[in-house]
Amino acid sequence: MGMRNRLVDLQMKTMSALHLAVLRATGGRVLSSIGSMPAVELHTIGRSSGKRRTTMLTAPVHGHQRFVLIASKGGDDRHPQWYLNLVANPDVELTVHGSTLKLRARTATTEEKAELWPQIVAAYRGYDGYQQKTSRDIPVVICEPRSR
Repeated sequence: MGMRNRLVDLQMKTMSALHLAVLRATGGRVLSSIGSMPAVELHTIGRSSGKRRTTMLTAPVHGHQRFVLIASKGGDDRHPQWYLNLVANPDVELTVHGSTLKLRARTATTEEKAELWPQIVAAYRGYDGYQQKTSRDIPVVICEPRSR
């Protein structure tokens, strides 16, 4: 892996860790949302390590126990690690405002992404810029309650 990729990965991990630290230190009073998007803790299982991994993200589209996440990685040409983990193991947990939900994650179909994209960009215009920055089709992830 090149130096640029290592720096991007380090920056993403550092931002996530700092966000989580501030959220926990303030009891969720600071950085629990960014604009209209709730901050969420995504808990996945590492596809290689088998360890629980936590990443701070925002959910630009959300409703009753349904959250949409964007695997943008700031427009990087590589998928984020959290996305690769949930593709390998789609049973995830999402902590939102202190409550943890057991959800199943899946990549939106082309049609679902086309329907959701205007809402996503309305919540944060930067996602459009990220998509233009990369040739990678940025995955939109839909997290919904697990069926029993």
